[in-house]
Amino acid sequence: MRYFFLLLSVVCFFNLPQLTYAEDAIDADEIMNRIEERNILIKHLEEDIKKYNQEVDNATKEATSLKNTLKTLDLTKKKISTDINLTENKITKTNLTIDQLNLEIRKTKASIDVNRQAIINAIQDTNALESLNIVQIILSNKDIGEVWNEIDTIKEAQNIIRNRSAELTSLKAEMETKQNNLLGQKNNLVSLKKDLNGKKQAVIYTTKEKETLLTQTKSKEETYKDLIKTREEQKAQFEREIYEYESQLNIAVDTDKYPAPRTNILSWPLDSVYITQKFGKTVAAKKLYVSGSHNGVDFRASVGTKVKNVLDGTVVGTGNTDLYQGCYSFGKWVMVRHDNGLSTIYGHLSVISVTNSQRLQTGDIIGYSGNTGYSTGPHLHISLYATQGVRIEKYVNSRGCKQATLPLADVKAYLDPLAYFPAL
Repeated sequence: MRYFFLLLSVVCFFNLPQLTYAEDAIDADEIMNRIEERNILIKHLEEDIKKYNQEVDNATKEATSLKNTLKTLDLTKKKISTDINLTENKITKTNLTIDQLNLEIRKTKASIDVNRQAIINAIQDTNALESLNIVQIILSNKDIGEVWNEIDTIKEAQNIIRNRSAELTSLKAEMETKQNNLLGQKNNLVSLKKDLNGKKQAVIYTTKEKETLLTQTKSKEETYKDLIKTREEQKAQFEREIYEYESQLNIAVDTDKYPAPRTNILSWPLDSVYITQKFGKTVAAKKLYVSGSHNGVDFRASVGTKVKNVLDGTVVGTGNTDLYQGCYSFGKWVMVRHDNGLSTIYGHLSVISVTNSQRLQTGDIIGYSGNTGYSTGPHLHISLYATQGVRIEKYVNSRGCKQATLPLADVKAYLDPLAYFPAL
């Protein structure tokens, strides 16, 4: 009876769900060769992207001119297109890895079936022999040699059960590992496809930006310079206006409701960190520039660079101030409310990849960097707030942004992001 229950538990415990496979499954060696080919292509594309990034950085550092701006846009488009090619190759490699794992899982399942059947056969043999007790075997007409052979057979069957059970346990653990790896690869595939879509949108944005610039300037350098000068004047006016407004908000901010400055509370928003402008000189509670101009940190980021969420939280707002003429603000922006009393805004994006109320984990893609809003060149702007002191509202008091919705905060609510990011 005890072997019957052992058989029942073994069959139930290792009866894993059936897996389906394509009838034309690729040979394992061929899959490995294809994966290696993709690895080589990926390496070359990554080297090309590094070169493009350097060219874009060099072009950005050159004197501002229409010719140079158009050159930067062309280089950026080529860089993003190469990045799209890279992502497509990563998707192909991931699909091949999934095929490879499916083959390995099928082989492991076959081994599990073989071991399970061996256990069943051994238990059947043991039960058949043990239906007679040792005394009955000895008192039978069989000679002593046959008696000992039958006793040895029982022991051998028991050893098979013991050894095969250990193998089954190991195979089951191996199967679980491979299935978890398969799930991880499928999640990676979803992320890569989302990344691919974002980069394609970044190319569209870059193309439109160039077309708009050519339309505005009619390809004339002097017109471009006048355009830049006008934007700078309007930006300065907007900064004074918003600073005066926020200085009068008087929203209560309790410093006990958010963390004191400490490194590593926030993660970096970019894979490659280069700071172009820090949080500014202060006028109130060590928070803002005297002009009210720079209320966050700027990072170098060419158009189409992935922007990542810096801390677990929930998207509480997105917008695009470029929809309102004369609103020289964040352009395309996303605001995330974190769970510890802090909030962040990500500005000047080319593509927004999240929606309101979406729950985000640290490292999730917020969107892709750009040159929207008032910007002297592609970059990422991040402002950090004490959540209590910031509101997302329609800026009806503005001269140029009357219909625009954007985050507005009491000056006491602005915090220095670099005091919360990892140490440089």
